[in-house]
Amino acid sequence: MSNKIYPKAYERAMKGGLDLLNANVKCIAVDTAAYTYSDAHEFLSSVAGGAIIATSGNMANKTVATVTTDDVRFDCDDFNFTFTAAQPTVEALIYYVDTGSSATSYLLCYKDTSASLPLTPPPGGGTVPNTVSANGVMEWRN
Repeated sequence: MSNKIYPKAYERAMKGGLDLLNANVKCIAVDTAAYTYSDAHEFLSSVAGGAIIATSGNMANKTVATVTTDDVRFDCDDFNFTFTAAQPTVEALIYYVDTGSSATSYLLCYKDTSASLPLTPPPGGGTVPNTVSANGVMEWRN
């Protein structure tokens, strides 16, 4: 698997229901032994609770900008994950829009290729910074 935007996120954008600048965008650290990506997944409830190792706070300083004639990029500041003790290795990140309910919080993109992955949580728990790629969180290409 490689980094991918969930197809339902594309569909939501095409229907005008995706406002990343005003939404609460968060990221979860995922154990891929407990979660397998699927194009059919749309909501956070598709990700088993045991697969979620940590959840970020809301992304800060979000931007959406055209970077070439045909490409649009979503970006934000770097952020932290706070881990409890004895957590499994993180092999993927999933960005999503948090509505307050996992049944309606919709998935944006899955990343399993990143300079920060795999990430081994500190044995005793603690805060670990996550660096957002210089290319942003995701790019939509024509």
